[in-house]
Amino acid sequence: MDRKITINTEKLPRHIAIIMDGNGRWAKQKGMLRAFGHENGTKSVRETVEACAKLGIENLTLYAFSTENWNRPKLEVDTLMKLLVSSLKKELPTLKENNIRLNTIGNTNMLPENAQRELADVIQQTKQNTRMVLTLALSYGSREEIISAIRHISEKVKNNQLQTADINEQVLAQHLYTHNLPDVDLVIRTSGEQRISNFLLWQIAYAEFYFTEVLWPDFREKDLNEAIISYQNRERRFGKTSEQIK
Repeated sequence: MDRKITINTEKLPRHIAIIMDGNGRWAKQKGMLRAFGHENGTKSVRETVEACAKLGIENLTLYAFSTENWNRPKLEVDTLMKLLVSSLKKELPTLKENNIRLNTIGNTNMLPENAQRELADVIQQTKQNTRMVLTLALSYGSREEIISAIRHISEKVKNNQLQTADINEQVLAQHLYTHNLPDVDLVIRTSGEQRISNFLLWQIAYAEFYFTEVLWPDFREKDLNEAIISYQNRERRFGKTSEQIK
């Protein structure tokens, strides 16, 4: 049965964030190198992005490379960076065709120069697109993001541009990488692991979580639909009681 028919298009999450986990285990199960898993994971990215756009999801954020991932073996990191560049070149026509704008968060200055150039080019070529914002979290760590925001706010206080009494949630949010994005409604993590892994700690304060055993290279549109259906079957109270929501 096509699970899309049970999705309420009037109750879609505005912002979905996905921790794409399991590429390495998927490759190991097949007796292949980890790079094989990463390469096949790009197929899941393409299908998920297109499915979200088709449904009407406004914002999709993918955890593509964390600050901690720099500690992986050099060969794997180099492979991931090459894959990033090739994927950006390959998927640009798809982004244009589907009216999707590319965005990025993280310390992207740490990326290789060719990756930075390709990323900047695709962002520039899609900046007028309006159907959906696809954000890639690259060299991203939420703790680093929050510390960076605090430093910027501290500088403003020091220079008398901001009073400490005026610092609130909105001010901090405005200094995060995601200042132009809404908070996350639904977090999906593949591969059965149930961790946040330093991902959007501030932005997921009231998000719903969905964990699936499916390894990322096997994640398909039906799996996305099941996550959204699960989200829609939950009651989001934001600290209120059920009676207040109703």
